[in-house]
Formats: sequence, structure tokens, C-alpha cells
Amino acid sequence: MDLKLKNQQFLVTGGTSGFGGAISNALAGEGANVIVVARSEEKLKELKEQYPDQITPVQGDITNSDTIDKSVAEINSSKFNGAVINSGGPPAKAFLETTLQDWDESYQNLMRWKIEITQKMLPFLQKNDYGRMVYIESISTKQPVENLVLSNSVRLGVVGFVKTLSQEIAGTGITLNILAPGYHDTAALNRLFKKKSELEGISEEEARKQIEQKSPMGLGNPDDMASLALWLLSPHSRYVTGQTISHDGSVMKGTFG
Repeated sequence: MDLKLKNQQFLVTGGTSGFGGAISNALAGEGANVIVVARSEEKLKELKEQYPDQITPVQGDITNSDTIDKSVAEINSSKFNGAVINSGGPPAKAFLETTLQDWDESYQNLMRWKIEITQKMLPFLQKNDYGRMVYIESISTKQPVENLVLSNSVRLGVVGFVKTLSQEIAGTGITLNILAPGYHDTAALNRLFKKKSELEGISEEEARKQIEQKSPMGLGNPDDMASLALWLLSPHSRYVTGQTISHDGSVMKGTFG
């Protein structure tokens, strides 16, 4: 299938590792031009060397307004087709371990910047009467994950704003969807291994095995989810909006997972 992404421009945040890295590489492989935002200058350089004509690197912390402004400044209004909104998660904690500062920081790092960058990118998409926005969240938006009370709670706020906005602009050619990954083989999962290890007095290797066993299909591959993200970023997904789509290897037990 031709995804019709060649020569189109997308923005990917957290775009050099994990899900963001897989999506950046997949987009470039389809011939798209990609504004890649990440903290690591070294990883951005490596990606740029791999796709010198297609990658526009932006180094910085995407939760910072200055980095958001730098990223948006790279948008080519005539070719801009959308974005992948992605970043790391909050610390692994149970509710009784959290402080109000943890909750304030989680709002800043998980939700506030996503609202800000959406507000700043939306006018480009509205001008073109076309756009695709994909937000990478977590299976915790559908089924709480132990020791992730901050993620379990704040990511639901992101779902609320994305769903509401998708309805407000339905019919304009702009779609917004959320991907909710389960347990995938990414560095971000290490915080769960470490937390489980500390709480239960077991090795991180044993903690990893136990978490893997919760996923009937084993740990997922970020490249697999990238293929779904690319379809959502393509014109073929025009009739899908406001959805939170699981990519979880059957971790979700609910009928509507």
C-alpha cells in the first residue's frame, strides 16, 4: 500500500529512541520529511547522517516552550501534514509515595506541553484543511498499571482533551488519535523493572520476566507500532478520529480494549 507520505512534512517529538525513534525512521523510510525533536544532540546527529535530506533536527526539551517554538518555526506550511506527540513517562510510584510536586510535574511533563504544541501547530493544519495528529500515551489510559499512578491519572486528561478537540474540528480534514502501547521492549520500561525489583526484593531480570508474563504475546516491538502510526498519519485514515487505539499484545482484558 502506498501511504502517500513522500515529500510530506511531519513533526515527531521524542523522536530518536523508543516509539518516537521507530516512527521517525519509518517516516523517513517512506520518503517523508521529518522535524525530529529530542534532547540528545548525538542521537539527532546520527539520524541526520542516516537521512541527510529528510531530517530536520531540533535539540531541546519538548516540555519547554522555547523548544516548542523552535520546533514550530521549522514547519513548512505548504507541506506540513501533521505530528506525532510523544515523550517519556513520569516516575514509577504508588499513590502513597507521591507528593503534590510529583503531581504538578506530571501535569507539566505529560499534559501541558501537549496542549501548547497542539495550539501552535493547529493553525497550519487548519490553513491546509488537512492534518493528522497522533499522540503516544499508554495502555494505562484503559487499564491502570501498578506503580504508575501518575501516568494512570494524568494521561486520562490527555485523552479527554484529544477526544474533545477531535469532535470540535471533525469534518475539517484534521484527525486526532491516540496510540496506547502496552509492554514494549523500550528503555522506558526499565523504570517498571527497577520499581518492581525494589518493592519485591527480586532482581531486575526476574522483574522483567514477571512483567513479560503479563503480556500474552510477549514484549512488543516499537517498529510494529510505528507501522500503525504511519497508517494513522496517512490519508487512508481519514475516517478515524478521536480514538484511543491499544497496541498491547492482548494485555487489555476488557471487551472494548
